[in-house]
Amino acid sequence: MTKYVNIINGPNLNLLGQRQPEIYGADTLETVHQACEALAATAGLSVRMLQSNSEGALVDIIQAARHDAAGIIINAGAYSHTSIAILDALNTFDGPVLEVHVSNIYQREDFRHHSHISARANGVMAGFGAQGYELALRRMITLLA
Repeated sequence: MTKYVNIINGPNLNLLGQRQPEIYGADTLETVHQACEALAATAGLSVRMLQSNSEGALVDIIQAARHDAAGIIINAGAYSHTSIAILDALNTFDGPVLEVHVSNIYQREDFRHHSHISARANGVMAGFGAQGYELALRRMITLLA
């Protein structure tokens, strides 16, 4: 049976590669998905790339992951800094959770310096651009081995 890793993306990440490329780069979410699928396959894993601009939908996705995902990689976007609901949902998930931020949140506005998601995350990738997803997936592969 194939193990799944859910890669969950929050608001505005559907515009990755289009929105503020000077901050977020030129890679699209589809490019990230393709790279992660290829990497996951080398470890006998599959990835599900999921995205929503809605906080409630992200909570639903996380709750559903409890049934069949081996791990979660999450870039909750701006909800990282505001959502206790997403943190609470992640706290119901038994597998490893890794947090990704495309930009270095510590070089940005003060309100971005704190992430509620980090309280649950087994690790955080920040400031590595879209490559942060692949770095997180490499770590996830190690954690699931």
